Amino acid sequence: MAFLHAQVATRRPTSFWLHALRRRRERMAEHVLDLSAPVEWSSAEEQRAAIAFFNAAFRAEESGLRQAHELADEVAALDPELAETLRLYGDEEGWHRQLLTEFLHFIGGEVRPMGRVTGTFYRLYGRAKRMESIVLVNLMFESIGSTTYRMALARVKHPAIRPMLTILTRDESFHVPLNVHFLKHAMAGKSELARLRLRLLYKLMFVALVASAYASRRRAKAFDRIEFSELAQAYAEHLAALFAREPELGFTPPPLLLRLLGVDASKLASSDAAAVASVEAAEAAIDRHSAVVTGLA
Repeated sequence: MAFLHAQVATRRPTSFWLHALRRRRERMAEHVLDLSAPVEWSSAEEQRAAIAFFNAAFRAEESGLRQAHELADEVAALDPELAETLRLYGDEEGWHRQLLTEFLHFIGGEVRPMGRVTGTFYRLYGRAKRMESIVLVNLMFESIGSTTYRMALARVKHPAIRPMLTILTRDESFHVPLNVHFLKHAMAGKSELARLRLRLLYKLMFVALVASAYASRRRAKAFDRIEFSELAQAYAEHLAALFAREPELGFTPPPLLLRLLGVDASKLASSDAAAVASVEAAEAAIDRHSAVVTGLA
């Protein structure tokens, strides 16, 4: 019965998301980071890793802002309601970018050029032309971002850093289900060939993003304390669970990779990872002040 309810709860009209984003915008300015107390680092390595971690977050927010606003302009004439929803979502990403710029200076860093692996990902992402491809890739980026923030929040104890992580984690709890809605909208009316192309892109990005956990460990592990095996498994589980309750979309994860990482595909639909992508998760995160963040062990 719970699974049936979860399936029904995945359906919300654009008006629901637009109303929620308007409510969130009204209270956005109330969230001010307290940057008065300096961070006591355990080592210079930990500080460098933190700067790398939040630089990666900055790039993700910057990319989400640009793509959301470009898509809003593209659909404005045909669907003004969807366009405003995309634009407000992009504005939230822009707000994160502003916070992260200030926060990077606070922890002794700055916005830096992207590394080779990250730069390759975003250059390829920037070349996407089809709306459904752009939205799918952004959704997958949002998913691994959400996963990383939650895991880091469970481990990082610095009182001056946790508020920034909490904002990112809470907002991704809303952005992941929102992007599932965007993807459904983008896929509506697409040919079977277009859907097959998108499913292939999902599999390719799935493998690439799970592999990216290795590169991120070289740069950020001293800060977030997450082992490669843990992060790779969490990425695989959450990327696979994105569509576990949406079988009609036809997105199936690479089964061999799931087995190698110890992810049970038969349990994905009822997993906590699937709940992260649900409308219930978005509803719980609409009001940032009342939203409860739970970290991953």
